[in-house]
This record gives sequence, structure tokens and C-alpha cells, in this order.
Amino acid sequence: MMILHESRLERARQSLIGLSIGDALGGFFEFGRGSQNHFIKNRKLPNAEWHYTDDTNMALSIYSILRQFGEIKQDELAQSFADHYERKRGYGRGARHILSKVKAGADWRELTYAIYGGKGSYGNGGAMRVAPIGAYFADDIKAVVENAKHSAEITHAHPEGIAGAIAIALATSIAISYQGKEKPDIADFIDAILAHLPDSDVKELCLVARDTSASSPISEVVKLLSSGQNMSATGTVPFTLWCAANWMDDYEEAFWQCASAGGDVDTTCAIVGGIVASYDASTIPEKWIQQREALPDWAFEEVTTV
Repeated sequence: MMILHESRLERARQSLIGLSIGDALGGFFEFGRGSQNHFIKNRKLPNAEWHYTDDTNMALSIYSILRQFGEIKQDELAQSFADHYERKRGYGRGARHILSKVKAGADWRELTYAIYGGKGSYGNGGAMRVAPIGAYFADDIKAVVENAKHSAEITHAHPEGIAGAIAIALATSIAISYQGKEKPDIADFIDAILAHLPDSDVKELCLVARDTSASSPISEVVKLLSSGQNMSATGTVPFTLWCAANWMDDYEEAFWQCASAGGDVDTTCAIVGGIVASYDASTIPEKWIQQREALPDWAFEEVTTV
């Protein structure tokens, strides 16, 4: 059991590294921030340290809970999200509302289903942080789906928010299944996801992504699928699956292609990075790992009960 847990954790760690670098570097280009076109066109890296955002901070909690318990325990994850909440990391409005109150002692269940008119959030926050779950449970698809749902529900209780998280967790697990093999084509990759994805608008748009040619210009793909401009799961997940499938064997190219689409770049690149690193983490440039802000010790040092 311990050997299985450790091998699963290593997969989750690789995914977390890919996610965090995509997030931190992508943050420089979010919604056209800075000299986006110049930097992206010339593949120019920012000189400043790359600080990670809420995407990584919440993924660290997911990794920590997997490390301690070998599964997502919702109360413990909600508390970890709240304990390590840092507003400066760029949390969305719904997450700020929920986590600040959980930190003060409120029950996340009462909060997550009450926001947005009692519908819950359908944003991309459940998807942005979920890749380590898909990596950890890559040998158990049923557990991927169940744990992804549990992780999303704490802050994104709307069925679309949950479907988005499940889709990205599945994508990560499927990428791992292709390790050492030729990368799958877009249709095969997305079909494998659709086989386990609940009926939803996310699923319908993933069908569009599946049928979008790999040679399509990014600008045309964005017109079809969006790239996180409204920060919804439906407007983020299908595009990131298309990008990850297209450049699964080249982390650097996957990042730049995804970033060139604009929109919610830290989140789209975090999602793509977590998937692509799970296929082959060796394609992440070493310089990029060094330039990203160091990840905190707390996620890796808590005592495990597995």
C-alpha cells in the first residue's frame, strides 16, 4: 500500500510542478497584462521571479491532502484551502467569500451551495487545481471522477464547475496512460475523457474541441471555444484540452501556444501545464523550474496517515 501511495504521489508531484509553472509564468500575460503580444511573439521570458497564483496555492492543498490521506477528504481540504488562503494570490470573488468564512469557522457546505443565487459557482476554479488528483489516481478512473468531484464541490458546486474539474482530472490520468508511447491524437484523447464525463455543457463543448482540427489557428479555436475570458468552466476546459492534446509532447510549445490565445492565461496555462507534465515532465525547461517562486514546505511536510 505504501509503495502504491508513494508512486501515486510522485505522479501528483510532477503534475503539480507543471501546473505551477504554467500558472506562474502565465500570470504575466493574464487578460493582456503587460506587453503580452511582444513577449509572446518573441518567446521572451520575464526577468522577475514568477509568483504563483491561487491556482497553485489551492493545488498545493490538494497535494497535501492526498499526501496525508490518500484521498480527498472534503472537510480537511476545505480547512486547508482556508488556512492557506492568501488574497494577494488572486482568488475569485466566490472563493474569497467562501474561504474567508470557513477560516472564521463556517461550514463550507452551507456556503458553496448558497452563492450565485443558490446555484453554486460554475467557474474554472475547480478545474485549475485538479490535475494532481488525476495524476494520483491515474490507475483508477472511478476514483479520479469521485475525488475530482469532491475537490471541486467545496468552492464550485454548480454541475458545470464540477464537470470541468472531472474533465481535467480525467485528461491528466489519460495523459499518464500514454507515457512512453506516442501521444494520442485529439479525437482519441478527448473521446477517452468523454466516456466518463457527466452530461453537461462542458461535455458538449468538448465534442466541439474533439472535432476541431489540430492545424486550426489559435485565433479560430478561441472563437469556437473561448480561452477563459469569462473564467467559466465551459469557456476554459474545452480549449485547454485541445491545447494539451495538440502539444502534449512539448511543454514549452504548449505553454506559448496556450498563452497566445489570451484570456485567463494563468489558469489556462496551469491546466495545460498539469496535463502535459503528466505525459512527460522532462520537456519542462529547467530554467523555468528555477525561475518560478519556490513552492512552500507545508504541502510536502505534513505527517501522512496512509
